[in-house]
Amino acid sequence: MHPVQFTAEPSSTDTAERDFTVDNVPGLPSPAASADRAPLMFDVIIAGCGPTGAMLAAELRLHDVRVLVLEKETEPVSFVRIVGLHIRSIELMAMRGLLERIVERARRRPAAGFFAAINKPAPEGLDSAHAYLLGIPQPVIVHLLEEHAIELGAQVRRGCAVAGFEQDGAGVTVELADGEQLRARYLVGCDGGRSTVRKLLGVGFPGESSRTETLMGEMEVGVPQEQIAAKMAEVPETNKRFWLRPFGGGVYSVVVPATGVSDRAEPPTLEDFRQQLRTVAGTDFGVHSPRWLSRFGDATRLAERYRVGRVLLAGDAAHVHPPTGGQGLNLGVQDAFNLGWKLAAQIRGWAPETLLDTYQAERHPVAAEVLDNTRAQMELLSTEPGPQAVRRLLTALMDFDEVNRYLIEKITAIDIRYDFGAGPDLLGRRLRDIDVTQGRLYGLLHRGRGLLLDRTERLTVGRWSDRVDHLADPAAVLDVPCVLLRPDGHVAWIGDDQQDLDDHLARWFGKPVN
Repeated sequence: MHPVQFTAEPSSTDTAERDFTVDNVPGLPSPAASADRAPLMFDVIIAGCGPTGAMLAAELRLHDVRVLVLEKETEPVSFVRIVGLHIRSIELMAMRGLLERIVERARRRPAAGFFAAINKPAPEGLDSAHAYLLGIPQPVIVHLLEEHAIELGAQVRRGCAVAGFEQDGAGVTVELADGEQLRARYLVGCDGGRSTVRKLLGVGFPGESSRTETLMGEMEVGVPQEQIAAKMAEVPETNKRFWLRPFGGGVYSVVVPATGVSDRAEPPTLEDFRQQLRTVAGTDFGVHSPRWLSRFGDATRLAERYRVGRVLLAGDAAHVHPPTGGQGLNLGVQDAFNLGWKLAAQIRGWAPETLLDTYQAERHPVAAEVLDNTRAQMELLSTEPGPQAVRRLLTALMDFDEVNRYLIEKITAIDIRYDFGAGPDLLGRRLRDIDVTQGRLYGLLHRGRGLLLDRTERLTVGRWSDRVDHLADPAAVLDVPCVLLRPDGHVAWIGDDQQDLDDHLARWFGKPVN
């Protein structure tokens, strides 16, 4: 197997990043020790081509970063698991011009019923132009994101597993399972909850092991809808980890607690589902013709660090939690959006000194909150009297709009506010997709650059114009004079003073072009 070669030459800014060292990381060779290394073939190698890895590759390619994605599986997954894109992820897809092609393959649903499967309607007036859920088959969203990355120039190699790596002051040497060695400036582990990259890096993964297991699958049933409806009205009163939900065409999503079924290391069988359904519901509903069968536990773990030198972690490699609330895929994709432009800036040579460190500073607390809310949801799914009493109380409290809104905004990640220092509440938050003279705001963010939205028509991005766009639009639907948006859509500055703006341009986008 031969490494993929790029024909494009590195830009003149590449040399600036080569001076970056990792002398502060214990145990790493110095830059001098790497003088006899093979030349850098790539800027970034990504381990894992799931949603996180594919999205990160695309974000890096927007900035002409040379990317290789290694996927250990030879073929994409064949089972058709339905996943949900939450509001914030839908917004990010709109920012990159991906939403239309995703909507064509997805089913739109209300943004409701996420928290511990408590069935309450979506609050009115959520702060988003995309206040809905998109249900989409997992293989489809993975394919669309991978296709997007390849269209932008990313290279993807399947059947290639990372077996080892060694980093030094100039880059990372990655060894594949077949012995081939590749060289890049950075390595990012997007290789799942059992991440090889994380384990080899020696990063701690503290948390809790699984205490409960649940079977989940999609299959056809052999009983009338009326019988299913009757059981769905009865069983969830005492067992919240049970449901049968129709997908259409006679196919149902089936979730049932797993107790005493086959070996955890083996995938469940249809007979396991039948057995557990009879135990919980008194009938197996005549289930047959499964599309896919799986099990999940409630293991909850968070990596102690997201970065060691030139090796970083994202997605499930950095955090695992139960699927309650459907947050896992969304959390990983949002990691990729946060990391992509920062890592690209480091490679292109214009990143401020601490920019790459803000990836962990911003995303680690977000993941910690997701882990906490999934812990709470799992408790509310317990059949024990205490958790059930709390569930009944919370169900009543969610009739108050403020409570329902708070939980929905948390699950869908539109409540996130990064700590950018003192300032108006909008500072550090993402800006919704507002109307501007040229159409919609997110349509201006497809290239992954910063954006100054200027209602005063007096300001300028000056010598940062190679990495920040400027829209002078006094008619923009905005309650403040001007905002500076990072490439991920978060508000980095609010004001109307040019010197103050210049200071914040330097903070987020580095030194200006001479």
